[in-house]
Amino acid sequence: MSIEIANESGVEVEESSLVSAARYALDQMSVSQLAELSIVLVEQEAMADLHVRWMDLPGPTDVMAFPMDEYDSSRRPDAADAGPELLGDIVLCPEFAAGQASKAGHSTLEEMHMLTIHGVLHLLGYDHAEPEQEREMFGLQNRILADFRVAKAEADRADAQRNADSRLLGAAGLDRGDRTEPGAN
Repeated sequence: MSIEIANESGVEVEESSLVSAARYALDQMSVSQLAELSIVLVEQEAMADLHVRWMDLPGPTDVMAFPMDEYDSSRRPDAADAGPELLGDIVLCPEFAAGQASKAGHSTLEEMHMLTIHGVLHLLGYDHAEPEQEREMFGLQNRILADFRVAKAEADRADAQRNADSRLLGAAGLDRGDRTEPGAN
């Protein structure tokens, strides 16, 4: 799975974490490992221009999704014509997201994770124009986001444990770099 990210916003963002959120959502939705998408982070002025151009709505917004083609979930990745599935682009506005995060009482990164998952679902054909669609999409988004938070917390704990183990082994002179094979001299 190829996920490219370009930060044109001028705002420092933990890009690898957004890629992880997108990858997690795609995995949860059983999207082919051949899928490709891009995430672009833009400043408010650029987002406002996109919002007017594509949605005919004034001012910036938090996330927009631009599907490349309709995603075909029935296509087998091992089919003869299988190739990369170009899902499209997710455009995020970190500055706008920061304001929403503040109002919601959570971090900007948490807001950006939610918006990334929201964008992925739009690329996969989900929408929220009608009440029934909104219930389906936001229910799915909330489930994926909650599961992602749990998986991320577990991965963070495992990384912290590995780092602590490595420091302990290093302090005891047993770090991997100092080991020699038994019988080697």
